[in-house]
Amino acid sequence: MHAVINIRRRVLPLVAAVRLLSVSTQPTFTIPIPSLLKRNSPEQPPPPPQNPSSAAAAAASDLARISEVLSNPAIHPGPDLERALTAAEVDPSSNLLLEVFNRFVSAPKPLSTLFNWARNRPDYQFSIAVFNAAVNTLGKAREFDSAWCLILDLVNADPTRRPDSDTFLIMIRRYTRAGFPMAAIRTFEYATSLKFFQSDPDTENNLFEKLLDSLCKEGHVSTASQYCENRKTKDPSWAPPIRVYNILLNGYLRSRKLNHAMRLWESMKKEKVKPNVVTYGTLIEGLCRLRLADMAIELLNQMKTEGVKPNAIVYNPIIDALGEAGRFKEAMGMLERFSILETGPTLSTYNSLVKGFCKAGDIVEASKIVKTMIDDKCLPTTTTYSYFFKHFSKTGNIDAGLTLYKKLIRVGYDPDGLTYHLLLKMLSKEGNVEFTLKIVNDMREKGFDLDLASSTMLINLLWRQHRYDEAAFEFEDMLRRGIVPQHITYTRLSEEMEKNGRGELARKLHDLMRPVTRSTKMPDTCKESRSGVMERAELMSDVLKTCNDPRELVKQRYRPENDVISAQKLTESIRRKAELREAIRG
Repeated sequence: MHAVINIRRRVLPLVAAVRLLSVSTQPTFTIPIPSLLKRNSPEQPPPPPQNPSSAAAAAASDLARISEVLSNPAIHPGPDLERALTAAEVDPSSNLLLEVFNRFVSAPKPLSTLFNWARNRPDYQFSIAVFNAAVNTLGKAREFDSAWCLILDLVNADPTRRPDSDTFLIMIRRYTRAGFPMAAIRTFEYATSLKFFQSDPDTENNLFEKLLDSLCKEGHVSTASQYCENRKTKDPSWAPPIRVYNILLNGYLRSRKLNHAMRLWESMKKEKVKPNVVTYGTLIEGLCRLRLADMAIELLNQMKTEGVKPNAIVYNPIIDALGEAGRFKEAMGMLERFSILETGPTLSTYNSLVKGFCKAGDIVEASKIVKTMIDDKCLPTTTTYSYFFKHFSKTGNIDAGLTLYKKLIRVGYDPDGLTYHLLLKMLSKEGNVEFTLKIVNDMREKGFDLDLASSTMLINLLWRQHRYDEAAFEFEDMLRRGIVPQHITYTRLSEEMEKNGRGELARKLHDLMRPVTRSTKMPDTCKESRSGVMERAELMSDVLKTCNDPRELVKQRYRPENDVISAQKLTESIRRKAELREAIRG
């Protein structure tokens, strides 16, 4: 275990720090901000309860103690963290665990240890929501073997304690995001081969559509389209529902494959598939994303002639595209057309206009849109104000950005992760270390953890200011939380340290990164006594990445024979087939 660099920073509260800003550089315009405190407070607040809930107080205390343990850089995941959790004497209820998972979304390793510790307690009550949160955490960290270990351990358990469709959907989404589309498909094939899935065709169809959607959203639309064609070939009676066409259209347009989308659109007409408002909305949004707003407007007029009523999902992308292109007169005209509909403009509509004006540098007009929102009883959100932060970051107007942040806090807004990310980007871009550290301190106090992008910005800022000890501290803390730093970050940081006479720190980073490339350590979510399940999980994960015959996955279901031997037979069969194909090619 590496020693932890103990660096204590004296950080003033951010709101107090903003008061130190120079008054002369304050913006001359006013961004309207409604007071949420007034809206959320009744005229005559009810008297406090005589007997406050002891359960709620205990839960809050447990959350605070767990958060303190997980945030402690001196406590590493594994046995050390388990001992610290036990010493904290907390009751890991399902609600508490879910809240912790949501709060520490960027710390997969500590969360894995937490789940392992909780489920091995004698008083642990199984919760599918907590189980799925653990699977998602492992998938996000690309610990697929460990995730399959959890799933396969319970796949044949009592119906109240086994994985559900959401479990496999999580794995599908994590595989597609990691660039393993075939593994995602094989996960679907495996899930639908299970008896409790076969008894519910609706669940299978729903998972199939979500598989296609996940593939398309991650740029694997060709794989999704081919899988649909294969299903048609195997089952000629199967007719894709309109939802499948909408998913594929969206996939082609997201991948900027306009010709493929238009060919699919024409084939829908030939097959007499009647488009709905979602179909038109998908096409219009895709055309707008490709900056073809005029074509999108033509399609809007076409859908009206065909009797399909437009709504927000149709108008919003057009207004957004016109605003992005700086065609504000047309965008406002489209807003007027939208206003006469029963639904009228939505939050997304107004946000699109705010975004367009901010991007064009017209903060005054953007502020007017915010005022219109408030007058129209459509409350701006942190997303609305994030466009102002983007503009301030682009122009280097730190004072205006921090002033806006202070005002949002004062009137009751809770900044989200995007707001903090934009503030960090703005401050680090200007090389303002002290205010950056104040933002980091503030976001951690609000329960937000640094993700890969935010941690990288902070580390780069620290080493550029020659604060190598602090940069190394943040680097090590990333690894402790289970976030692997980018190689370029490691390279630049270690080179700068070597150049400036900090070779011992550079060697420390080298030692920290040595096991990262390929770790052979057994994940702590599986105990040694369950090594058989772990072996089966590893084999299952490998098969999902390499198997070319989905039918082979059926053999992975539980059978009375030894699971490891069965899986070894499967992988040996796949290996023989691969060798045969190579021999034929040769």
